Amino acid sequence: MNLFLNHKLTHIAILISLLLGLVYFSGSQHEGRKRLQYITFDTFNQLHPREATEEIVIVDLDEQSLAHMGQWPWPRTKIAELVTRLKDMGAKVIAFDIVFAETDRTSPAQIAQHLPKDSIYQQTRETLSTLPDHDEVLARAIQSAGNVVTGFTRAKAEETLRLPHQKETITFLLKDKRPFLEDTFSAEGLATNLTRFSSVSAGDGSFMATPDIDGIIRNVSLLVRYPAQGPEARLYPMLGIEALRVSLDKKGRSIIKENQKKSALDKNYIMQMGSYTIPIESDAGMWVYYRDIKPEEYLSSYLFFDLEQQDELAQRVKDKIVFIGTSAEGLRDIRSTPLDVFVPGVEVHVNVVEQILQGKYLLRPDLMAGVEALIILVAGLMIIFLAPFIHVLWLAALTVLMMLGMFGGAWEMYVSKGLLLDPVYPSLALSFLFLVSSLMSYLRSESERRQVRQAFGLYISPTFMEELTKRPDKLKLGGEVRELTIMFTDIRGFTGISEHLSPEELIQLMNDFLTPMSDLVMKHRGTIDKYMGDAMMAFWNAPLDDPDHARHACLTALKMNEALTPINDQIQKKSAEQGRSTKLLRAGIGINTGLCSVGNMGSRQRFAYSALGDAVNMASRLESQTKTYGVNILMGEDTQKQVRDLAYLEMDIIRVKGKENPVHLYALLGDEDTAKTESFLRWSQLHHAFLAAYRARDFDCAAQDITHAISASQGQMPEYYQMMSARISAFLQNPPEDSWDGVYHALSK
Repeated sequence: MNLFLNHKLTHIAILISLLLGLVYFSGSQHEGRKRLQYITFDTFNQLHPREATEEIVIVDLDEQSLAHMGQWPWPRTKIAELVTRLKDMGAKVIAFDIVFAETDRTSPAQIAQHLPKDSIYQQTRETLSTLPDHDEVLARAIQSAGNVVTGFTRAKAEETLRLPHQKETITFLLKDKRPFLEDTFSAEGLATNLTRFSSVSAGDGSFMATPDIDGIIRNVSLLVRYPAQGPEARLYPMLGIEALRVSLDKKGRSIIKENQKKSALDKNYIMQMGSYTIPIESDAGMWVYYRDIKPEEYLSSYLFFDLEQQDELAQRVKDKIVFIGTSAEGLRDIRSTPLDVFVPGVEVHVNVVEQILQGKYLLRPDLMAGVEALIILVAGLMIIFLAPFIHVLWLAALTVLMMLGMFGGAWEMYVSKGLLLDPVYPSLALSFLFLVSSLMSYLRSESERRQVRQAFGLYISPTFMEELTKRPDKLKLGGEVRELTIMFTDIRGFTGISEHLSPEELIQLMNDFLTPMSDLVMKHRGTIDKYMGDAMMAFWNAPLDDPDHARHACLTALKMNEALTPINDQIQKKSAEQGRSTKLLRAGIGINTGLCSVGNMGSRQRFAYSALGDAVNMASRLESQTKTYGVNILMGEDTQKQVRDLAYLEMDIIRVKGKENPVHLYALLGDEDTAKTESFLRWSQLHHAFLAAYRARDFDCAAQDITHAISASQGQMPEYYQMMSARISAFLQNPPEDSWDGVYHALSK
C-alpha cells in the first residue's frame, strides 16, 4: 500500500480523476453550492454597496402613521388626499406598493347597504346615497394626477377576480419572443386593483418578488407572466419598471430586443427605456445591486396631512419618484435582502429603479460558470503535478495563494465591472484536492517533519520544540530575512585557565559553564546556533516569532552573569583543595539586533539552522569589545532602542574594523528594577554628563565630571573609567583635530 501511494504516476492519475469530477460538478445547481455562492455575493454587496441617489422618496405607512390616522385600511378619501398633495408638491411619479382589490367599506353607499331596513334609517340611507363614493374620489384623484402607477401582486389561482389593466407598454423587437413567454416568472393567480383605479392610472405593475432558496431576494423579474400557460399568457411589467417609464414619458414604451453589442460578459437581451439600457436574460431577470436605505430617507405618510409640514415635505418630494409602501409590522410587507433580513418590500423596488438610473448592474453571464471550471482545472493541475515534488507546506502556501488570487480577482471584477464570479466552490475544490494530495504524500511529509524535529531538538528547549511542532506554519525550512537579536558569549582568559587543567577537567569545566548558559538561552525562548570552543552563539525571534526578542536576550545575559557565581564557587573550592591559585570565570557577552538571513544551511546530508548577516558580525564585535571596555555585557544601539526600561549606560561611539559607519555601545548593567533605583539614576545622570562634555571637546569639564561618575558608580566599571580618564588626559595635553567627532576607531575585531 505504501509503495502504491508513493508511486508518482499513480498519485497523479488518482488526483486527475478527482479533479475531473470536481470540474464536472462545478456546473451543479446543488442547494449547498448555491448557498455558498449566495453567501459570497451577499458579502460582496455588504462590503461594497451601491451609492445612494436623491431621485426617489418613500412615503411610509409606518406605525406612527397608523397611530395618528387609525388602523389600515384608511378611507379611500384619505388616499386620494395623499395622492393630490403629492401631485401638488411636484412628485414626478406616485407608485403604490399596495393593491386596492376591494371596494372601500367606509364609502357612504356601502354603509347605507348595511343599515337595518327599518324606516327609521330611511332618511339616513337617502342622505348617504347623495354623498360621493370613496372609491370614485380616489379614482378621480388618480386620473387627475396623471402620474400614478398602481400595483398588483400574487394570489391563489382561485382568487383571481380580474386581470391587470394592460397598458400595452412593452414592445418586443424580437424574431421570436417565445423564450420570454416560456422562461419569465409566472404567478398562479393575481390580486389586482379595482378596474376603476387601474384603468385611469398611468401604469400598472407587479410588486411580486421571488426569493432564492434561503429566503433572500437577489433576483427580480422585470416582467411577470399570467396565466402561466396557453395563448392567453401575457407579460406585465414590474412596478419599479412602470414607475421609471412613467417618470421618463407617460406614453413611452419599454422595448425589449436582442443585445447587438453582446460580448462574452454581456446579457443576451436588453430592455430599452428612453436612454436607459437594462441588461436582462430571457427570463427578464436582473440581479439587484442593493444599498442600505436609512430610516431618515422614509417620510411618514401622516405628515402629509399636517399643514405645518407641507413646505418642508414639498422640498423633499419635488421632481422625485415617490413609492408608497409600508413598514408597519401588522401589514406584513417584510422581505429579506443581502443587507438585512427584515426590510420593507418597497426597498426592493427602490433599489431596482436606482441602479437603473445609475447604470450600475450586477451581472453573472453564462461565461462565469465556464471561467470557474477553467480555474479549477488549471489550478488543480498545478497542485497535482507539484505535489509529489515539493514539501506540503509549500504546496499549502501555493494553494492558499491561488485561493487568495481567486477571491481577489472576484472582488476586483465585482467592484470594477459588477461581475459575479464565484470563488467559493473553486477554493473548496482546490482545498479538497490539496487535502487528498497531502494524505497521499503523508509518509514523505512525515519523514521531513521528523527530520526537522531531530535537527531543532538539538538547539532549542523542549518547551519551545513542542510549540514549534504545534505551529509548523511558523517554520521556514529555507532561508528568510527577519529581525533577530543575536548574542555571542566568551570566557575571559580561557587560555590561561585551561593551562592548569587536565583534559578531563577542562571538559568538565566547559560543561559546567555551557550547560547553565544554554539552559538560560532556551528558557528565554532563544535558539542556540553553535558552540565554538569556549564561546557560544544564540539568537532570538527564529524559528518562531518572539515580539520581545531583544528583551529576552538581555535578560538572558543578565542571568548568565548571576549563573557564574555558583560555578566560580566550585572553582575556588577545588583550587583551594589543590593548593593552587584561583582563576575565576568571567564571561564577555555581546548583543545586537538587526535584519539577518536565517534558515537551514548546509548540504542535503548535513545541515544546521543558523543565521548570517551584518547584525551577526556586529554582535561578535561587541563581545570582543567587552575586553576593551572592561564590562561584562555590551549591546548595540538597535537593541538598546527596544529595552529602554532596563539599566544601561552608553559607553562610546566606535568605528569597528571593517565598518564605515560608527555605532553606539551600551553596557547592560541590570533589569528594570535596577534602572529605577536612586543610586543608578544618579550614576546615569553623572555618567552621561561626563560623556556629553567629552564629545563637546570640553575636556576640563569632562575630567571633573568623570570623577563624580566614578564616585557614583560605587566601584563598577573601573577599567572603563580608567581608559576614559586616560583618553581625557591625552586630549588635554594634545587636543584632537578639528574634524574629531568623538568616534573611537577600534584597531581589532
